[in-house]
Amino acid sequence: MGQWADGAGTLTVEGGEERPVPLEIAASSRARTRGLLGRDGITGAMLLSPASSVHTFGMRFAIDVAYLDGELGVMAVRRMPPGRLGLPRLRARHVLEAEAGTMEAWGVRPGVRVRVRVGGGGGAAGRGCG
Repeated sequence: MGQWADGAGTLTVEGGEERPVPLEIAASSRARTRGLLGRDGITGAMLLSPASSVHTFGMRFAIDVAYLDGELGVMAVRRMPPGRLGLPRLRARHVLEAEAGTMEAWGVRPGVRVRVRVGGGGGAAGRGCG
């Protein structure tokens, strides 16, 4: 698949309940830089692409961070409180962010793969752009 564009979509975890999670896609440099800064929370998750690291400086809430490879496989999941700098993951191509505690409830853990559906359900992106 090609590169994503800023916008909305849904996220599902393969092998789980596969219930769709609202997703914001931050693909432009401007959208990735802004991320979740200045917000009090997020409904669902945000996908930063391309990305291999994140920080929580200026954030108002703790987040779960999942590092994804080029095939949208979860490499690692970390909880980050505000004011922290995450170490880059060398093979990571995308980063998924959500409010702290939600990824565990969704079944996002190392070794699983996620699916991203762009827009209102029309375009499927089962794999990443590695």
